[in-house]
Amino acid sequence: MHKTAYVLLILTTLFWGGNAVAGKMAIGHVSPFALNFLRWVVMLLLILPVGLPHVKRDWPVIRKNLALIMFLGAVGFTGFAAIMYKALEYTSAVNVSIEQAAIPMLIIGLNYFLFRLTATWLQIVGFTISLIGVCLTATHGDLSRLAQLDLNIGDAMMVIALFCYATYTACLRLKPRMHWLSTAVVFAFAGLCAATPFLLWEYAQGEFFVPDATGWTIVLYAAVFPSGLAQVFFIRGTELIGGNRAGLFVNLVPVFGTLLSVLILGEALQGYHILALVLVLTGIGMAEWSGLRAAARQA
Repeated sequence: MHKTAYVLLILTTLFWGGNAVAGKMAIGHVSPFALNFLRWVVMLLLILPVGLPHVKRDWPVIRKNLALIMFLGAVGFTGFAAIMYKALEYTSAVNVSIEQAAIPMLIIGLNYFLFRLTATWLQIVGFTISLIGVCLTATHGDLSRLAQLDLNIGDAMMVIALFCYATYTACLRLKPRMHWLSTAVVFAFAGLCAATPFLLWEYAQGEFFVPDATGWTIVLYAAVFPSGLAQVFFIRGTELIGGNRAGLFVNLVPVFGTLLSVLILGEALQGYHILALVLVLTGIGMAEWSGLRAAARQA
């Protein structure tokens, strides 16, 4: 069970890391909120033929929990990504990478505040080690750059985005039991509904533009991998090992994003990339070992 969760969560963060690269490549090819809206449209078109029968079968459960499901889909599927895409117009990728590393600690805090779920000291230590790895990645191996960050409105927007995803992850424990295809369909529908006001605002501001060929390629990637497979994998991984432990894997996103930038965008691979990956994996390993011990004691 735990090995399955690890594979799912690593693939999730790999796809999300690819989304960061796709977001860089999208500039000038598709506007931010158009990308966010269209990826849910494409995902629904792809998944509805196989997911609709499960939605019909699970409809009594869905209808009973519709408000909660719509909230989770809106906050988790659109809230974080839409705000992050817009924030990147104002702040740097370095800032965003460092700020995303706060998500696991926010999840731990919200789990305690909402559900009185506590983290072990070793999990906190593991988070700290992973955070150092993320900072090494984001600052290109020079931690002194942390003192030189230029914070602006984009960074304030990212705080809202971080709380969106942390809230979504912490509250996934409340999701009713239903088939994973039903979950994907209804969450994507909720995400599409939440994405519509952002798209209308972008159009009203005169900032909307139709994707070109490259833009559509990015939309297709975002729909299939970060929006489709990654979200389903993250939901299942969270079900298997819990929000606190699953949330720590988010620290792999900036590391994978950097490594994919090396492979796809031709950026140079540096020693600090390898060190950062080792630190992040060490931190996750420590936290997981502690979580497994705690679960064994409760069994």
